[in-house]
Amino acid sequence: MDNRGLSFNSRKALTVNIGENAAMELSDLLSQLVSEVEELRRTKVSVTRIVPNQHDRIHELIEEPV
Repeated sequence: MDNRGLSFNSRKALTVNIGENAAMELSDLLSQLVSEVEELRRTKVSVTRIVPNQHDRIHELIEEPV
């Protein structure tokens, strides 16, 4: 069994309950979604903030009283 695909039992249950064409369509859609998620996980990068966000900027502008 392919780790990304539906098991035989799942495909059979879909076919029995919603018909062969609809079951194939759902199976293909799920496979495409799994592929997309895997691609997104593979290409995910960490983002390092190089410009302070607005919240940090406000604290810099407020000075403590002397």
